[in-house]
Amino acid sequence: MKIPQHVAIILDGNGRWAKKKNMPRNYGHAQGSKNVERICEIAYKMGIKYLTVYAFSTENWSRPSDEVNALMKLLRNYMKTCLKTAEKNRMRVRVIGDKTGLDDDIRTRIEELEEASAGNDGLNFQIAINYGSRDEMVRAIRRMASDVREGTVNPEEIDETLFETYLDTHGIPDPDLLIRTSGELRLSNYLLWQMAYTEFYFTDVLWPDFTKEELEKAILQYNKRERRYGKVKEEEADV
Repeated sequence: MKIPQHVAIILDGNGRWAKKKNMPRNYGHAQGSKNVERICEIAYKMGIKYLTVYAFSTENWSRPSDEVNALMKLLRNYMKTCLKTAEKNRMRVRVIGDKTGLDDDIRTRIEELEEASAGNDGLNFQIAINYGSRDEMVRAIRRMASDVREGTVNPEEIDETLFETYLDTHGIPDPDLLIRTSGELRLSNYLLWQMAYTEFYFTDVLWPDFTKEELEKAILQYNKRERRYGKVKEEEADV
């Protein structure tokens, strides 16, 4: 079985999972956070090299304030846990998204986590926080326009390769497989540029219930598809 090099996941269904158990939505988010840790370890053992998860979108700020505050508290705690996990499993962690929209203490913890794990040679784990793909591209264009204005970039030399260097995901290969849990069938402004050639897998399973077996199902479906790339390079591990 061929294992995709890079898997991206939209972590959906935490609130509905909690509702089914007559628990508050924040309980679902907490259990979903714990499941991220489990899946990181499982993915690495399976041979996946890059895992990117959609933790908090730019649109999530429109949720009720008590839920947003609870998510930010959960994020603060997760940064501490992730630091220990990264050290234990030699996981390299990077955060993509507009960090300027986060509180100072969260940005500090992100910086500490990225610096502490930068030399690790295990799973490359990307967390999308305050991320929206359209926002990412607009920020990239602004930085590129600034470089053009300053004369460090020639407009005639702008191409896809150059543009990608301005994206949050610079240096990270494009996803081979996208998984979205909870039965929703949309991308929700997630990695739109990067997923031009990505295979999609949608499951009704809610994120806290997503297991090793569910990940294997997604990869089995991925293996059944004929991959045509054009200029896109594919790197997979045979297992």
